[in-house]
Amino acid sequence: MNRVKVVCVAVTVTLSFTAFLSIATTCLAQSSRTAKKSPSARPESAPPREKTLTANEKRFAARAEQLLDSGTAGQGEWGALVIDAQTGDTLYQRNAEKFLVPASNMKLLTTAFALATLGSDYRFRTTAETRGVIDADGTLSGDVVLVGRGDPNLSNRRFPFQSKEEFDGVPERVLSEMADAIVARGVKAISGDIVGDDSYFPAERYPSGWEIDDMVWEYGAAISAIVVNDNTVKLTLTPGLNAGDAVQAEVSPATPDFFVENHVLTSIAEAKADLRLSRNPGSSVVVVTGTLPARHAPRILTLAVEEPALHGAALLKNLLEKRGVSVGGVARAVHESVVLPDPPRTLAEHTSVPVGESVKLVNKISQNLHTEMYLRVAARQTCAWKTPEELVNVPKSFYAQAGIVEGDVVQADGSGLSRHDLVTPRALVAVLQYAQKEPWFDAYYASLPIAGVDGTLEDRMKKTAAVGKIHAKSGSLEHVRTRSGYAETASGKRLIFSFMGNNQAGKNHEATDILDGLCVALVEEWSAEAAPVGSAKHPARKN
Repeated sequence: MNRVKVVCVAVTVTLSFTAFLSIATTCLAQSSRTAKKSPSARPESAPPREKTLTANEKRFAARAEQLLDSGTAGQGEWGALVIDAQTGDTLYQRNAEKFLVPASNMKLLTTAFALATLGSDYRFRTTAETRGVIDADGTLSGDVVLVGRGDPNLSNRRFPFQSKEEFDGVPERVLSEMADAIVARGVKAISGDIVGDDSYFPAERYPSGWEIDDMVWEYGAAISAIVVNDNTVKLTLTPGLNAGDAVQAEVSPATPDFFVENHVLTSIAEAKADLRLSRNPGSSVVVVTGTLPARHAPRILTLAVEEPALHGAALLKNLLEKRGVSVGGVARAVHESVVLPDPPRTLAEHTSVPVGESVKLVNKISQNLHTEMYLRVAARQTCAWKTPEELVNVPKSFYAQAGIVEGDVVQADGSGLSRHDLVTPRALVAVLQYAQKEPWFDAYYASLPIAGVDGTLEDRMKKTAAVGKIHAKSGSLEHVRTRSGYAETASGKRLIFSFMGNNQAGKNHEATDILDGLCVALVEEWSAEAAPVGSAKHPARKN
């Protein structure tokens, strides 16, 4: 496999691991003591009678324990909870009340909070505004301000989302349409600046617990109320025809966020690609070194921008100039709102698809930046906040309403990319159970990846009974694998589950295979309610 090594402040990651972040996750060690009863102590009241397990529960428990206690997985920490979706009865549990790092299972909480707060019909609004006047010659005296309000899809994505992402046109398509609208108003020249205003919510580009090497790539793109093409650009590296030729580097769309210092050379055709990319936090220089084999297909790297508002303003300025509009000022950004006496006039406006449609993209492909937009925009409808600590406190009232035990969620971000997030399996099961009764449940349920069908579970559990039956959100960080959602059984019973693995020191696929085995067991063991205990199957072979 060709790999691109990335160096950021002495941290090195490879391109093939962008989905699995290189970090060690430490979980709270759990211990228990049994006090020795004194002979003179008063007799204690009889403990409550233990629940009698059904045949299904016994078979599933046997399979689950075999999976969770074997090999290197048994050396890690596991939490699990399975309930009957209709009755709420507990069918299986293991450390259900213990804190674990959720990874992207945090998105289940954030998207539920957003849907409950905003509603499925909520639409984001982005405008280009001015306080200037357009004279008879078409000159606008003043600035043009691109005002972002957290729309995560100022891009060329096509909706509704089907089984995969689809795109139409150039990445900056929405801004192109806004530039066309400005020109259609008769604007031929602008005396002032093109301003990117992302003051809709307080500036916090990177939440607590995000790693330095996250920030280079698209999954760790900077947070801003202006999100153009996921706040990313493409770096295309094209090798020459012969060894020793320079490799051409092109950034698209062009951005003032950084420039590329390219030291990549063409190697012999038989060689493997060997690339290194580095960018120090806050630096405007991306350094690329290494080699690409002659006549090799271009390598395309998706890189995050660190100043999204400035990036958006620069793109809009460039698009206007391409349409013949003379801009006298510069592209710049503002991050704090200023109340002025005269109201602005809208030159162009873009309205997003409803949240009920866009949430499907968020959970299916596990889009981090979009989830952060949901958290902040939903929180803004509830109250004003100034600090990250105040922000993560906003959803707590919703969590209580959803039946989550107080203190069961320690939240640092909305997406689960933070290593500071802690959640219990019972908290995730609670929000999944609560969602079923809400008017936004259809959108929520439809947003979850389906085993063997789409999203992050498209290639999982194929040729098993779980195909099409598991609707669940996956989560992954280094040493962390989680999966929570719904299991639809052939008997008609719906189960709600949360499986969380932390401190998984084995190969990445081992913990994921265990999650697959647990999901298959759920579907198999409750698909025939009357099956005898002796019919228990061995765990399905992992794919």
